[in-house]
Amino acid sequence: MKLNDYISFSISNLWTHKLRSLLTIFGVVIGIGALVSMISFGKGMQKNVTNAFKKMELFNYISVFPGEIQTDESNDRGVSEHQKPQGIPLDDKAIESIRSIRGVETAFPDIRFPAQVEMNGRKEFSLVQALPVKFARSKLIKIKAGKTYSSEEEYSVIIHSSLLPRFGIKDIHEGLGRKINIRTFFFDLSSLDPKKIGSIISGSKLPIAQKVYSFTIVGISENIGLEDPTPLRSHVFIPFEVSKKMEKISVTSLWDFFRKSDSSGYSMVNVRLSSPKFIPSVKEKIQSMGFQSFAFSDQFEEIQTGFLFMDMILFAVGMIAIVVASLGITNTMIMSIMERYKEIGIMKAVGAGNKDIKKVFFFETSLIGFLGGIFGLLLGWLVSGLINRVVNYFLSKQNIPYIHYFDFPWWLCAGAVIFAVIISLASGVYPAMRAAKVDPAVALRHE
Repeated sequence: MKLNDYISFSISNLWTHKLRSLLTIFGVVIGIGALVSMISFGKGMQKNVTNAFKKMELFNYISVFPGEIQTDESNDRGVSEHQKPQGIPLDDKAIESIRSIRGVETAFPDIRFPAQVEMNGRKEFSLVQALPVKFARSKLIKIKAGKTYSSEEEYSVIIHSSLLPRFGIKDIHEGLGRKINIRTFFFDLSSLDPKKIGSIISGSKLPIAQKVYSFTIVGISENIGLEDPTPLRSHVFIPFEVSKKMEKISVTSLWDFFRKSDSSGYSMVNVRLSSPKFIPSVKEKIQSMGFQSFAFSDQFEEIQTGFLFMDMILFAVGMIAIVVASLGITNTMIMSIMERYKEIGIMKAVGAGNKDIKKVFFFETSLIGFLGGIFGLLLGWLVSGLINRVVNYFLSKQNIPYIHYFDFPWWLCAGAVIFAVIISLASGVYPAMRAAKVDPAVALRHE
């Protein structure tokens, strides 16, 4: 038999029992549709995170920490005592040394402090972050309205769009040009009264003073949906030099509470590289200086590992529907053998071999898999698109931009159809072998 004969023969046999064939194919459609939707969701989320990292150039950043943050866990990991940092302060001198490393574009300390933001008679507590002009103009901050501050000396501020509704401002453009007060808190030891030491110990009157600074809103940053990533961990940004003039309690991270009282310098420094290719060499240099470092590429590798596990779980869930569909194919083919028992005997009587009989059934199962894969891919695409629109509809009410949560790369589309054919062929192995064992003498006497 020629290839055309096998194909026409398979179509004819499936068409004879249209309803049964349709239900069998529909089972494959459901299985492939579910599998494709789940895998496309995992790939879509991974693509969103990867694009977010690349778009904001987060692969170009390294976070540097003082050596004193090193814990005893290092010894458990095989790090010897002479390799441990000796508590070198991460001060301005250290920052200059880091800037001189080949591949480093610039470095600036991470300064954040708690403050009370006041506008329109309303007050909100927030972390205020000091950000140099150069980084305010970078891709890290997406300006939704207005512009970034242009000088390190001007009392201008960029606030996150999510803060405006809390101050009763619905239109972001209404917030531009408004005055906003930032009330800072700091220790004022001069206010200590030895006669009232009891109240200080009880906490009813602590030596904490306040100071108010007036700023002008020049820019509104956009809500990017995945939340502001490191090195942006605040919703209020002010010029770096202005922050130095403000009296405040700087709390960059939890480590500030565990640092030695006599330690000096910053608790963290953000380093921007000219290219991600310098990450290994720069990290090695920084660690040799006695500091700890963390690159966003390290975090991304952990994220990729997490996505790998998520893909495996989604694939396992999708395979349940595929297994059910494969059982349906096997059942259909076995039923076909019983109905075509005499027909198989005639084929063998006129010279058809066992291989020919197997090929007939393999072509039928592969045709079921091919049709199920094509329409299953279409079903998965339609369902994913519908879910994506519904989710984005509700998220748009929270001012979150449109996000494609599903991704259909070409290899997923082609792989879905090929996988459907392979699963169908595997399901047809037993029926094909059973059909090949039919005794023509017995089959011809079969009624």
